[in-house]
This record gives sequence, structure tokens and C-alpha cells, in this order.
Amino acid sequence: MRSVKLIRAAKAGYIILSAAFCALGALMIARPDLSQSLVGTAVGAALMAFGAVKLAGYFSRDLYRLAFQFDLAFGGLLLIIGAAILLRPGGAMNALCAVMAVEIIADALFKLQTALDAKRFGLERWWLILAAALLAAATGVALALHPAQGARALTALLGVSLAAEGALNLCVALCAVKIVSNQRPDGAAPRFYTK
Repeated sequence: MRSVKLIRAAKAGYIILSAAFCALGALMIARPDLSQSLVGTAVGAALMAFGAVKLAGYFSRDLYRLAFQFDLAFGGLLLIIGAAILLRPGGAMNALCAVMAVEIIADALFKLQTALDAKRFGLERWWLILAAALLAAATGVALALHPAQGARALTALLGVSLAAEGALNLCVALCAVKIVSNQRPDGAAPRFYTK
């Protein structure tokens, strides 16, 4: 039998960090006057942590293989973006918003594919992943266009986008990660075929 410890850890990490993204987004919406350095440090650290969780998820080999299917490349990307932001946490809010917009749009597009794969796979709540992905994509596009130029408005818009991204990943973790304690390793023959 295969150990499910890594799958459990990846799922728990997804849920915890998704909730953290939602909380950070809510804080930024409620307090758009936060310093750019504080926002940059929080976002950079959260991205690096989520990148590590995404890599763990990819290597966990969960039963459905839907939630973590794109997380090798995307986890690496989040680690790089997070490190770059942490190197200059007080950098211009416009640059931070542009980078985060690209990350959120890309993740939403990958999760759209995950939702469609989940539908074909027969998961009942595939539509929840689809709705969250569309919402995250819309907020990412709004962040990329950032119609408001003031730092407070951009901070609030970044908060909305982070909350939508957190909600998207929370939906994926809850709807598409299946943990079965008696799961066999890949390529293992069923018990009745072994001698």
C-alpha cells in the first residue's frame, strides 16, 4: 500500500494557505492603507509557501490526479515569483499587481481545465471549481487592467484578487482531492493477480 501522508499534508497545506490568501485579501480590502513593504512581504511569503505546497501536491500522486496535475511547473513559478517579491517587498504596487495578475489568470486558466476534467471524471462539484476559476480569472483581468491608479485602490483590488485566488484553490482542494488509505502504488497489480 502507498503512504497517504504526503497527500494529506498537501491537501491540508492547500486548505490552510487558501484560507490564508482569503484572509490576506480581506485584510487588504479592509485596510487598503497598509504599507507597500508589508503587502509585498506578506504576498511574497505566501506565494513561496504555496509554491512549496503545490510541489508537494504534485509529487503526492493523489487518487484522481486532478487538483495537482499542473503543480510541478506552477509550484516552481510561485517560488520564483515569491522570492522576487521578497527581494524587493516595497517595490512599486503597479509591478506587484501586474505580476500577481499574470499568476492569478494563469492559475484560473489551469483550474478551468481541471474543472472540465473533473466533469468528465464524474465529480459532482466540478461546477464549483469552474465558477471559482471564472471569478478568479475576472479579478485577475481587473487587476491587470487596474482602472484605479491610486495605491489604496490597487491594494484593495489586489486584496479582492487574492481572496478570489484563495477561494479557487480552496474549492479545488475540497472538491478534487481524494484520499484513499488503501490506494495501491502506480503499476501495482491487483491482489488477485499476484502469486
